[in-house]
Amino acid sequence: MAPLRFSANLSWLFPELSGFPARFRAAGSSGFEAAEIGWPYAEPPEALARAAREAGLRIVLINTPPGDREKGENGLGAVPGRQAAFREGLEQAVLYAKALGCSRIHLMAGRVPKGADRATVRGEMETVFLENLRHAAEVLAQENLVGLLEPINTRITDPGYFLDTPQQAAAILQKVGRPNLQLQMDLFHWQIMDGNLTGNVREFLPIVGHVQVAQVPGRGEPDSPGELNFPYLFQLLEDEGYRGFVGCEYQPRGNTVEGLSWLRAYWELRGRPQAGQ
Repeated sequence: MAPLRFSANLSWLFPELSGFPARFRAAGSSGFEAAEIGWPYAEPPEALARAAREAGLRIVLINTPPGDREKGENGLGAVPGRQAAFREGLEQAVLYAKALGCSRIHLMAGRVPKGADRATVRGEMETVFLENLRHAAEVLAQENLVGLLEPINTRITDPGYFLDTPQQAAAILQKVGRPNLQLQMDLFHWQIMDGNLTGNVREFLPIVGHVQVAQVPGRGEPDSPGELNFPYLFQLLEDEGYRGFVGCEYQPRGNTVEGLSWLRAYWELRGRPQAGQ
């Protein structure tokens, strides 16, 4: 029963520091062995790779580009009429992943078009998503990369997002049927949409390629006040044999390093030497 491995989501953690190089250094100094970035595309991949390497970190996850944020886009995978843009973004993501040594890419589904009824366009959007995912699976397989599908809750975070439950995502993965496409399990979103985390973790973990954590409902540190019992959930992931990374995608309530007391406590319980020891 191996201890969990944690990655610092540098799009969320260390907001008190400006720029990814400083955040890489802070994450490495804090004891992380890995990092993830939502959208790294504003900076040259070579510079990011160098910063990660100098900090002793491996990059384990990036997202496909969001599309046109000014027009309200948040991913393009299932958006009708945006297939060409999704594929262009996928090519960019693959280039970055290769340069960064990153083996996993979150294939963002995107939002129901403005003014459309979700139930009315659901079938069309799923058809588009399946088509794009089959294409993505082929592209990623050529580079030995894994694509991930992440349900994002539509009750709090993103009411228009197309993919919002683990059941929906798992059904789509089954229809695509490609081994290099897996599920991204963000416990924050899963708790808000469906709860039943013990059952859902046990049911879906065999197809999970990445996990992310934050407390519910405030999306703070795992030990901040909220609904989730993370010592129990971490033990559950260990007991079920999870071997991937657990991404820390939360909003620090204060100084990020001070807020990592929960992680230092986890490492201490598992007998891992702390940073600086």
